[in-house]
Amino acid sequence: MDVDAIVIGSGQAGVPLAARLATSRRQTVLVERSRLGGTCINYGCTPTKTMVASARAAHVARTAGRLGVHSEPVRIDLPAIVARKDAMVRQWREGVEGRLAAAGERLRVLNGHGRFTGEREIEVAGARYRGEIVVINTGVRPAAPDVEGLAALPWLDNRRIMELTELPGHLIVLGGGYIGCEFAQMFRRFGSAVTVVQRGPHLLDREDPDVSEALEGVFRSEGIELVLGAQVRRAAAQQRDLVIVLDGRKIAGSHILAAVGRRPNTDDLGCERGNVALDAKGFVKVDDQYRTSAKGVYAVGDVTGGPQFTHTSWDDHRILFDLLMGRSARSRSGRVIPSVVFTDPQVASVGLNEREAKARGVRHEVARMPFGSIARALETDETAGILKLVIDPDS
Repeated sequence: MDVDAIVIGSGQAGVPLAARLATSRRQTVLVERSRLGGTCINYGCTPTKTMVASARAAHVARTAGRLGVHSEPVRIDLPAIVARKDAMVRQWREGVEGRLAAAGERLRVLNGHGRFTGEREIEVAGARYRGEIVVINTGVRPAAPDVEGLAALPWLDNRRIMELTELPGHLIVLGGGYIGCEFAQMFRRFGSAVTVVQRGPHLLDREDPDVSEALEGVFRSEGIELVLGAQVRRAAAQQRDLVIVLDGRKIAGSHILAAVGRRPNTDDLGCERGNVALDAKGFVKVDDQYRTSAKGVYAVGDVTGGPQFTHTSWDDHRILFDLLMGRSARSRSGRVIPSVVFTDPQVASVGLNEREAKARGVRHEVARMPFGSIARALETDETAGILKLVIDPDS
C-alpha cells in the first residue's frame, strides 16, 4: 500500500507530526507496537511526576512542624499512589487517542511492530506499506547495566519500580543521573532507606560541581546515603538481600534500581534493509534537518541520540513539519534547550554552564546566590539550593 507518510512510533514527536500531516491532506500511517503516547506519557514524565507529587506531599506533611503545623504521623498508601499514577496515565493516553481520532480519515493508526523491508518500505502485521516519506520516532528504553551477576537478579528499571505496591526496605540506586535522583528522593520520602551509587564524583555529573553539591547536601539531609566515585563490580543474592560489591565494600538492600542510561529502539527495526545508518551505540544518524542516510527517511526524538527531553522531541516535530512544508529556516542545532530535574529543589538550567563556557574558551562571569538569601525562600522555609548565572560580559 502506498501512502504519503509513515511515522513509526507514537512519542512526543510522532503523534503531533502524524496528526498535522494528516490534516494537511497527506495520507498518513502511524505505527505503534505498544501503548500510544510513547515513553513520556506511559513510563516517563507523566507517571514519575505524578508519584513525585505524592512524595512531596508526604515530605511537606512530615516537616510541617517547622511552620507550626502538626499532623498525625504520615502513612504511605503505595497502592493508592500507584492507582492515582495509573489513572493519570490513562487520562493522558485517552487524550492522545482523541487527538489522533480528530485528525480524520487520512490518518490510519496501526498497532503492531513496524520493520523496514526496503527503502521507505515497512511491514506491519504481514502487510507492507511504502511512503513518500518515513519518520522514525521509536525512542529509547532502559539500558541493562554491565554488572557481573546482575542479570540473574530481579533488578528494577524506571518502569518496573513504578509498579511496586510494597515499599522497598532498602533501595539501592545504581546511577546518579536525573532518573536515579528523582526515584531516590521519591522513595526516601515514601519511607524507604535509600543508597545511591554513582560512578562519577558527583550526582548529575553534567551540571557544574557546585550545583551538584547543593543537591547532594539536600539528599544527605533527608537521609539518603551517597556513594560517589564508586564502581560496582558484581551483584548477587544473599539470603533475603540483594548485594552489590564495590571496591572494598558490600552494600545489601532489598531492591536494586538500575538507572545507568538508555539505549535506542533500533535493534529490531530493520534499519539495514532501509539503508538507515546508525552510530556505534545504535542511534539513528541525522543531519541538521533530521535527514537520515536514506532518501526520504527522517528521524526525530530520543532515537537520534540528542538531548532526551519531551520538549526537545516536541520541538523536533515542529521543525521537521515546517521543513517538510517548505517553510522553515530553523534547524536541529540552532536552538537553546532548557532542562529540569524534578528533584526538590528542582535542578533547572538553560544555556552554557560554567564548565562548558570554560571548555569552549568563552569569556564569562559567574554570579551566585544561595536560596537562603532570598526572602521568599526564607518565608516558605525552602532555603536549600543556589541560583547561579553564567554571564557573557560583552552581551
